Amino acid sequence: MSVTQASPLSETTSKARYVSQEQQLATLGRNLAIQRVLDALFRKTTLFFALFVLAMLAAIIGSLIYGGYPAIEKFGFGFLTSRTWNPVTHEYGALNAIYGTVVTSFIALLIGVPLSFGIAVFLTELCPVWLKQPLGTAVELLAGIPSIIYGIWGLFVFAPIFADHVQPFLTKTIGTVPIIGALFQGAPTGIGVLTAGIILAVMVIPFIASVMRDVFEVVPSVLKESAYGLGATTWEVVRNIVLPYTKAGVVGGIMLGLGRALGETMAVTFVIGNAPKIAASLYEPGNSIASTLANEFAEASDVLHVSSLISLGLVLFLITLIVLTFAKLMLAQLGKREGART
Repeated sequence: MSVTQASPLSETTSKARYVSQEQQLATLGRNLAIQRVLDALFRKTTLFFALFVLAMLAAIIGSLIYGGYPAIEKFGFGFLTSRTWNPVTHEYGALNAIYGTVVTSFIALLIGVPLSFGIAVFLTELCPVWLKQPLGTAVELLAGIPSIIYGIWGLFVFAPIFADHVQPFLTKTIGTVPIIGALFQGAPTGIGVLTAGIILAVMVIPFIASVMRDVFEVVPSVLKESAYGLGATTWEVVRNIVLPYTKAGVVGGIMLGLGRALGETMAVTFVIGNAPKIAASLYEPGNSIASTLANEFAEASDVLHVSSLISLGLVLFLITLIVLTFAKLMLAQLGKREGART
């Protein structure tokens, strides 16, 4: 009798359990469907952002080509090789500005990369704990100073000191060396290509040093401790452990600094002298692509002048593209060599 009475209850319980399982499966199905929709939306959104970057890049290139077409049509390839820049006679050439851009950027990297490397190594390997945070913050704060402040400081503070004390010393020492001595001859005015390169070096050091410090800190401690345990010195650890592990980040930091140096405008405009010429001495004034654009774009009236300035912007873009391509190829080559050694 008890079995007969328990049967309807067990059936009701089984039906309730079955309905509950169906509801759970339905809820799970709805959640999965919503999740698939959200995943698809996320993929589409990220794809849109990626394509938007490519579209912006294509739009910039297209606008530069369109704006510079009158100058390209008139001067052709000779625009890159001509040293004439005369708005009065409507003759324009980019060689002077290209020379100034490349030379000042090279000087900036020649000075800035070793100093940045030393700063990064000191902060990650040698710096006392109590000094690491304040010094690291100070380096990062230098990156936030506006470029016009660097320009004003370079013109009114650095240039007079450089002309009175540093340039005469360089003339008496390096200026007497054959071949390279010609680079350090001339009147010590404090304004010129060398001054612009040094100011750019001061500006790129915070960027390169910050990136190098960050990538050096991601090296696993066990690798460095193992090297120290085998008797390696700090320099050997940096050269054989840290640099191979972080070479991509180091090159990326250098490229970031080079991009800042190539495109810097106001600081260079203040101290380079803004003379459209190429001189053997680094003391002589010159100009760069960015300084030429800053000085003349607002005053350009005729179509050919404006088009020539836009063509300079296109040249600067191409220089940056070539440099980045070279850096990628160099990293790929280093990767192949490591693979061959292993």
